[in-house]
Amino acid sequence: MICFIVNGVSGNGRGHRVWKHVERLLLEKQVDYDVVFTEGPKHATHIARELAQQKNVRAVIAIGGDGTVNEVANGLAGSEIPLGSIPAGSGNDFAKGLQIPKQIDQALERALSGEKRKIDIASINHEIFVIVAGIGFDAQVAKATNQSRYKKWLNLFRLGSVSYVVGFFKELFRFRPAEVRLVIDEREHTFKDVWLVAVANTPYYGGGMMICPQAKCDDGLLHACIVHGISRWKLLTLFPRVFFGTHIYHRAVTIVTGQRFKITSSIPLTVHGDGEILGETPGETPLELSIKQEGLYIV
Repeated sequence: MICFIVNGVSGNGRGHRVWKHVERLLLEKQVDYDVVFTEGPKHATHIARELAQQKNVRAVIAIGGDGTVNEVANGLAGSEIPLGSIPAGSGNDFAKGLQIPKQIDQALERALSGEKRKIDIASINHEIFVIVAGIGFDAQVAKATNQSRYKKWLNLFRLGSVSYVVGFFKELFRFRPAEVRLVIDEREHTFKDVWLVAVANTPYYGGGMMICPQAKCDDGLLHACIVHGISRWKLLTLFPRVFFGTHIYHRAVTIVTGQRFKITSSIPLTVHGDGEILGETPGETPLELSIKQEGLYIV
């Protein structure tokens, strides 16, 4: 049986509308399915964890945004049950990174008939993420955007990804850069005036920003983008290049790869995993990130 986990409120109600479309297609195709609707934060993880224990479940398909995908992945990680995704959120960066079609019928067809394969996942202080974890300015933007009213309004016009751009400008003059120390596979690096450290398993985040163009979810590595030593105004001119991945050639951007990261900062910085706020960097205790090779099945 195919099981669907639907976040009806994702994309300001788009999740529910997408499910109605999917439901009609399933009836036409005479597919044996079950569906559960999420009722709050982390509910999708609980549902997926229970489904992973059932022998008759062939796949679990998430209908929602990247936060829903993150929660379902946390529930399925380490099991034999594959994760499918039909994007219905604001950013849908997981779908972009794995080239899942935007069209509902095509995304469903891939989820139903796609070949089961393994991808890497990552952890940040034991919380699983599948897309990108961020420390600093980008996490602050995600926090402000998720709490905003403008995100809901933009979602009404299917412009949810633009909300992250609005958040960028709102937080640009509030954020204070910090000194950051990274230990990457026992190699130590210190950067001053750091705006952000984005640690990626897939290329995109923030609604289509190609933060780490070379990141692949099956290469056994995490790719990190560190933006440092740049003024607010120059960051403003650098920002549009992130959508094309050409920012990596700027002198204020350093790209590194590794399997294990330890990160400390001179002041507390906001932390997110797949756009979900996880707190702040914990003072002298390092924030730890690591890759888990082939940790999740997908379709």
